[in-house]
Amino acid sequence: MTLERVSEYHSFDGTVGTYRHQSTETQCAMQFSVFVPPQAKAGPVPVLTYLAGLTCTEDTFMTKGGAQRVAAELGLMLVAPDTSPRGEGVPDDPEGSWDFGLGAGFYLDATEAPFDKNYRMYSYVTQELRTLISNTFPARPEKQGVFGHSMGGHGALTIGLKNRDVYASVSAFAPICSPMNCPWGEKALPAYLGLNQAEWADYDATALVLGLSKDAADAHSGLLVDQGVNDQFLESQLHPHLLQNACSEAGLSLTLRSHAGYDHGYYFISTFMEDHLRHHAAVLS
Repeated sequence: MTLERVSEYHSFDGTVGTYRHQSTETQCAMQFSVFVPPQAKAGPVPVLTYLAGLTCTEDTFMTKGGAQRVAAELGLMLVAPDTSPRGEGVPDDPEGSWDFGLGAGFYLDATEAPFDKNYRMYSYVTQELRTLISNTFPARPEKQGVFGHSMGGHGALTIGLKNRDVYASVSAFAPICSPMNCPWGEKALPAYLGLNQAEWADYDATALVLGLSKDAADAHSGLLVDQGVNDQFLESQLHPHLLQNACSEAGLSLTLRSHAGYDHGYYFISTFMEDHLRHHAAVLS
C-alpha cells in the first residue's frame, strides 16, 4: 500500500502529519492525521484513535482539540481519520444536507445502495486503518484506545463496545448515545442500513450496552463521557440519559460528567481533553 505524506509539522518534540492512501474498504482516497510523540524515538507507543463529528475532517481534531502537549507528556500516539469517504463518484445526500453523506459516515458499514460501495467507515477504522498504523508507525497494536465527539462519540462508543479485545479504553465528548432514537440517526440509519431496525441496533451504543453479558460488563474498563449542559443538541439528538440508564441496568461502569455553560463545540472539547487523555493513558500504560 502506498502512503503519501501530505504535510508534517514539529509539535511538542513530536510530529503531526497528514497522510493519504487508496483505501480498499472505502474504494477511494482517504486521509488521516497522526501525532507521533517524542517517546516513539525510543520504541513503539500506545495508540489513541479519535473520531470526529459531523462535517469534520482528519484535520479538525489536530488543529482544534489541543491534545498534543499532554499526549507528548504521556507518550500517546494520536490518530484521526476523516469522517467519511470522499471524492468524485462517492455518493452524497441528494439534497446536499450537512448531516448525511459526505462528512457524515456514522462509522458504520453501509448495506444499502448506492452507499454500500464506499461507506464502510466501521471496517476502515477497525481493520484497514488500524493495520496501516501498526505497520507504518511506531505503534503498540496491543495498546489501543478510542474516543470521539458527537457522531464520532457514537462511533467511539460502538466501536469500543464491539471490539473490547482491541480497544482497552473508551471515552466520548457529547456523543450521539442512541442514533435509533434521534433525528440524525433516524435519517442516516435507514439510508445506510435499510429498514430492519435490528441492523440499526448493531450501531447504537445504548442497545449494545443492554446486550452485554454480565461477565462482559464486569470485564470492561468502563466509559468516560463528558457533556455540556448548554449543548444545543443535548435534548433533541444526544440523549445521554439513555446510555446512563442502559449502563446502570447492564452493570457497566460509566462516568458521565455534565458541565454547566459548555456547548457542543471545541472550546468544550479542548477544556476537558486532558482528562480524557489521562483516562486512556491510565488504562493503556
